Amino acid sequence: MSNGKSIVVLLILGWTPMALAQRNPFLGKWNIAGQPPQSRYVYWLEVKEDGGKLGAMFLNRGGSPVPAENVKLEGDRLSFSLPTRPGRPAPEVQLKAMGGKVTGTVKSENETVSVVGARPPRWEEYNANAPHKFGKPVELFEGKSLDAWTVQDKGKPMGWRIEDGVMTNEPHGNNLVSKEKFQDFKIRAEYKLEKGSNSGIYLRGRYELQVFDDYGKEPESHGHMAIYARKAPDVNVSKRPGEWQSMEATVVGNRVTVFLNDTKVHDNAVIEGITGGALDTNELEPGPVMIQGDHEKVWFRRVTLIPILDSRKKGS
Repeated sequence: MSNGKSIVVLLILGWTPMALAQRNPFLGKWNIAGQPPQSRYVYWLEVKEDGGKLGAMFLNRGGSPVPAENVKLEGDRLSFSLPTRPGRPAPEVQLKAMGGKVTGTVKSENETVSVVGARPPRWEEYNANAPHKFGKPVELFEGKSLDAWTVQDKGKPMGWRIEDGVMTNEPHGNNLVSKEKFQDFKIRAEYKLEKGSNSGIYLRGRYELQVFDDYGKEPESHGHMAIYARKAPDVNVSKRPGEWQSMEATVVGNRVTVFLNDTKVHDNAVIEGITGGALDTNELEPGPVMIQGDHEKVWFRRVTLIPILDSRKKGS
């Protein structure tokens, strides 16, 4: 059926986009955050309707978005459960839509979190590849000091140290968070991984570029330099464990171009939403760089960030 005929049928049935939204105010994407004292908890939701069947994908703080189960809509209230291991109670989510926002609870085995959510921003047509005007480079790590960093979990030791001009973590340590926040920028880093190691570089503290030992494997959405669980790199050019690797990412609005080992792996790619482990949902605000240190061992010998002073839009 042509698009024109489809629109006519929808209008005859009364299924205009506005009518669909009124019938189900949850359709689309939502950024959701916990309320104090759990305001550091970050979630993401997408609700779809296909052939009259309601479905949802939910990001439960960490990891990847997963398909929701038992999705039910009753007026302005949405409820669903999440997959869990056998023998464990399934997490339950209950939300109410009102005034363009959602409120409710995320209930797990050990706690119930009160949450509030809003629509993600409507991004302008930015172009990560445009000839931007750059500012003065900021050396987040220059081989001598960790002064540019704090940690995500203030209740744990830093778990990072400098050895021979290289910063490295204790396995399952803390995540490093830059003290300074940035809007649009280019970041360059040089690092190496031990066999099977897993880390990540978070842009604005919200979008993880996966750092992972997957030498010789096919590219996938959890692989090296993937936009974690959102988009696989176009090609896998990972080096062997123990070899120094380099990355460069230019992030402008919700667009990013990424090079791994001098090969382009994302070309002005759209960042579809926050990724697991994001620090917050405030996507239009500046944010820090975060480096994962809570998995296996990783070494960084350089982290340089160059702020963009004038972000160019599409076609600039």
